[in-house]
Amino acid sequence: MSRVCQITGSKPCLGHKIRRSGLAKKKGGIGMHVTKNTRRRFLPNLQRKKIFIPETGETVEIRVTARALKTITKNGAYQTLSKAGVLKKKTTSATKKPSEARS
Repeated sequence: MSRVCQITGSKPCLGHKIRRSGLAKKKGGIGMHVTKNTRRRFLPNLQRKKIFIPETGETVEIRVTARALKTITKNGAYQTLSKAGVLKKKTTSATKKPSEARS
C-alpha cells in the first residue's frame, strides 16, 4: 500500500540530513562545519481512520494525514470526501426501453 493521503495527495518527499561537527562560536569554538550530507525521505503523517458519513449512512476507511483530518473536521466528512473523489457516486438506474427486435 502506498504512502499517499487520499484527501490531500501528499506523499513522501526527498531531502537531506546535514551532519555537522565542531563547537559553535558562541560557545567558544571555531564554528560548526558540515562533514556529511546524506539523502533521506520525509514521510507524511498518515493515519488509518474509519469515518462515518451521516448523509449516506455509511462508514468509510481511509488513509489520511493529520492535516486532512483537520480539514474533515472543519468542512464536514461528506463534502471533503466527495470533493477528493473518495466517495463513489451512486448511479440511479434509469428505466431503459427494451431494444426493438430486429427482423
